[in-house]
Amino acid sequence: MGIVHTMNRRQFAIGGVVAAGALTTIVPGRVLGLNGATAPSEKITFGIIGIGPRCTYDVKAMLPMADVRCVAIADVQAKRRDAGKKLVDEHYGNTDCKLYRDFRELLDRKDIDAVLIATGDRWHADASILAAKAGKDVYSEKPCGITIELCQQLADTMAREKRVFQAGTQRRSVPNFQQAVAWVHSGKLGKLKTMHASVYLPTLDNTWLPAQPAPTRDMVDWNLWLGPAAWRPYNQQYCDGKWRGQWDFDSGARLLDWGAHTVDLCQWANNSDTTMPIEYEPASDKIICRYANGVELIIDFLKTPFGDRSPHYITRLGTCPVRFVGDEGWVETGDEGEIVAQPAALLKDIPEETKRVRGLDVSAHARNFFDNIRSRGKTAANADVMRRSHIASHAAAISWILGRKLTIDPAKEEFVNDTEANLLRGRGARVWA
Repeated sequence: MGIVHTMNRRQFAIGGVVAAGALTTIVPGRVLGLNGATAPSEKITFGIIGIGPRCTYDVKAMLPMADVRCVAIADVQAKRRDAGKKLVDEHYGNTDCKLYRDFRELLDRKDIDAVLIATGDRWHADASILAAKAGKDVYSEKPCGITIELCQQLADTMAREKRVFQAGTQRRSVPNFQQAVAWVHSGKLGKLKTMHASVYLPTLDNTWLPAQPAPTRDMVDWNLWLGPAAWRPYNQQYCDGKWRGQWDFDSGARLLDWGAHTVDLCQWANNSDTTMPIEYEPASDKIICRYANGVELIIDFLKTPFGDRSPHYITRLGTCPVRFVGDEGWVETGDEGEIVAQPAALLKDIPEETKRVRGLDVSAHARNFFDNIRSRGKTAANADVMRRSHIASHAAAISWILGRKLTIDPAKEEFVNDTEANLLRGRGARVWA
């Protein structure tokens, strides 16, 4: 029944069994956490809200963890609910995983400690806020909020409700990215001058797909799928992923697809987790962002995820490459795990295992989340970290949308003397309940 009172329940269980004189003859050791096993009363129980391809990847990393247990899945699509249950039940060898169409029923369960939220972008912030208010800790896939205002509300809610939060920007927990940032922080590249964050070529699209007859609510709850997003007619392609790039459903002209990761890594490298760039200036192939300390962040547009690279990148290192340039050296790395750097002597001390973990791997990031649920500490990508890196990404996207240089007050998180830009910090939300 969760972990809130784990020690009391464990002590009660052991005391009761000992009193009955049945410790070794009736109760298996695994129930009491003996022989290295984790007692059921000490497992972190979690539920899933929205299970598609990315969530399935996340869950496969979480299921083998001995001290956590997935107990429920909520999804508006029956085929995804059923596929998720099959995955979870086959792993545990039982049929215990409960299914819900409406995630609010999952949040009503008092025995669930945490949730993994992996819906489409439109739902991330609202679902996270509702989960926190229901007393759950939250691991949310990115982008965690499709507007600046939602990122602010999300971070404020986590602080107010005292919930543990982890943004799904898992590259903070991947060794090659950690190594690159460590070289910046240690001064081995000299004084940091320029950082490069790769993103998709931004796009704005709000065309509607042709209307199709809506299925039954149990098969696909279209109203709940849309949630806070603007209404439009049902088309199954939206549910299958065609929502990406759509203004109503996506984040920041799609800039946050990668920017939530790469801008976040640059924020970390520049020791800027409590602030953000103050200037954003769009160009044809990039957005130039400037910090108060003089460091420049170049958000580079890549024409295709695996094809044409910005000339700033000297090699192809997989998806989400970043580059940090100091006055005495530079480093570049990406999702394939390889690191290139100057001076070359830096590369001598890189452990081989650092190159074996790809940027998509969520294992260490998930472990960090669950460990902090127990300690009530701050995760690697906590709500405050998410807030600043996401707002910086949104600010860059707004500068690109408006086609002009913008200045932001990092303390107020407002654009300076620009009413139009400030209006784009939020969107109207549909009443969906």
